[in-house]
Amino acid sequence: MSNPDANSVKLGRLNRADILASALQLLDEVGLPDLSMRRLAAKLDMQPSGLYWHFENKQTLFARLSDHIVDHIVPEEDSSLTWQEQSLIAACALRDSLLAYRDGAEIVSSTLALGLGAEAAFDRIRRPLMQSGLADDLVRVATESIVFLVLGQVWHQQQRMAADSLGVVFGVAETTSSSIASANNQDALAAGIALILSGLGQESLHPQPKAERKIN
Repeated sequence: MSNPDANSVKLGRLNRADILASALQLLDEVGLPDLSMRRLAAKLDMQPSGLYWHFENKQTLFARLSDHIVDHIVPEEDSSLTWQEQSLIAACALRDSLLAYRDGAEIVSSTLALGLGAEAAFDRIRRPLMQSGLADDLVRVATESIVFLVLGQVWHQQQRMAADSLGVVFGVAETTSSSIASANNQDALAAGIALILSGLGQESLHPQPKAERKIN
């Protein structure tokens, strides 16, 4: 027979940071599809109801995990760099943060789609772009374009890595985990972001009249 007092002590001893740390470990062990509140509770040797004392629901837990993932690498601001250089560094830091955790891009993307957290992903890209002198609408579009490019590319990498680890990818060249997560993939992403920033640089030098700019 379980001891209710012992369960209460365990619940009181655990805090949100403990639960988040265990959830991140479980994410790396089983992946996002199998990360359930029941499984996490079992890992912590507690009842699932105890988790809801700390987190309102599964989405809230995932939102806090997303915040942690995005905060994994926070680039230092350097005023000696151009806004393009700072933007590229911020974007690469986001990419590396997502790659540091299994299914990192998927969980952060889902959190952003629901508007529950991970806003630092946008804030860190937006901050240097605001130094460009571009109109606010262009800064918004550029920020979203860079963040979604990073999320999409990393999500693709991680999905292919997961498929390869399960042996479900056949007859496709260069599908090993090492090739999918290679420096070439990362260099290609950095090059794509640099192209966006280069175009923005030209726009900042030769801005269109507001009457001609049409951005939805």
